[in-house]
Amino acid sequence: MPKIVDHDQRRIELVQATWRIIARYGIDGATMREIAAEAGFANGALKPYFPTKDDLLAFAFGYVFDQTNRRVADSIRGHSGLDALRRYCMEVLPVTDVTISEARLVIPFWQKALNDPDKAALHADSMERWRVDFMRFLAEAREAGEVHTQASDDVLAGQLMSFLLGAQITASLTPDHHSPEQLIEHLDSWLRMVGADS
Repeated sequence: MPKIVDHDQRRIELVQATWRIIARYGIDGATMREIAAEAGFANGALKPYFPTKDDLLAFAFGYVFDQTNRRVADSIRGHSGLDALRRYCMEVLPVTDVTISEARLVIPFWQKALNDPDKAALHADSMERWRVDFMRFLAEAREAGEVHTQASDDVLAGQLMSFLLGAQITASLTPDHHSPEQLIEHLDSWLRMVGADS
């Protein structure tokens, strides 16, 4: 009887292998051959799922984004305002082995997105979802009297987005000055400034 292949599971296995290879060797080291070997498949087994490395990279970004959002949903359940916002950020901030590996995957994705409208749109849609969430938590925090700054919620959401995306770069390239402890303190310092009386 022929073996039944779970194609969705195989795609996930390939994406997870891609993630590990990029984290280990960088985007240039992530050849289709290396990825196939890491996943335990023959080199030709990738082509039916991902004809090119770019296809695989786009799928991997979507997978990482979905995984992040699942962690966020679990972390913020039952929380609101600045507490929920901090919990949200902690699932994105590169302060664990998982989130540092995710940062190393999204950086080469950004490079590709600069000249690829489809990848740029995927990134923009993903970031818009985060921005909407940030705005909701900031509105909750203002309603609860947790936010005292005169800066608008739109400005605050933009600051937070810039910090999180920038942290993925600095944690990857200059970890001595952007350690997990330092990044968490940067986040908490921003939250204190947002909540401080004028």
